[in-house]
Amino acid sequence: MAKAPKNLDDLFHDTLKDIYFAEKKILATLPKMAKAAQNQELKAAFEKHYTETEGQVDRLEQVFAIIKQKPQGKTCAAIVGITKEGAEIMQEYKGSPALDAGLLAAAQAVEHYEISRYGTLRTWAEELGLDDAVTLLDATLDEEEATDEALTKIAETAVNQQAEAA
Repeated sequence: MAKAPKNLDDLFHDTLKDIYFAEKKILATLPKMAKAAQNQELKAAFEKHYTETEGQVDRLEQVFAIIKQKPQGKTCAAIVGITKEGAEIMQEYKGSPALDAGLLAAAQAVEHYEISRYGTLRTWAEELGLDDAVTLLDATLDEEEATDEALTKIAETAVNQQAEAA
C-alpha cells in the first residue's frame, strides 16, 4: 500500500519540531555566550534573550497543542552548525578584543535562522487556518526581529569598534 503524499500540515509539523529543537539548543548555548561576553551590554542582551527564549519554547508548546501533537524536537542540522561555529569562536578568540564581535556575529546568524523559520511557520499557519498559532508565532517573530536589531545596535555602537581598536 502506497504512503499518502505529505502535505502542508506535515511540513508545518516537521518544521515546528525543527525550531523546537533549535530553541532548546539555544537555551543551552546562551548562558555560555553570556559568560564569555566581555561587553556588559552584550552580556545583558544574551541574558535577556535567554528569558525570551524560555517564553518562545512555551509558545511553541502551545502551537503543538493547537495541532494536537506532542511537543518534540527533530535534530536541526542548521542550528547545530551555527552553534558549533559560535563555540569555535569562543575557543579561538577567548580573551581577544574580537571575541565579542565574533559572539555577536554568531548570535545574529542564529537570529536570522529563527526569523526565517518563524516567518515561514506563521505564513503556513495562516494558510492552514491556525489563527491562534499565527498569533503565537507572530509574537515570537517580533521578539526575534527586535533581538536582531538590538544586536546590530550593540555591534555598531561598541563591539565592532572595540574589536578594531585593539
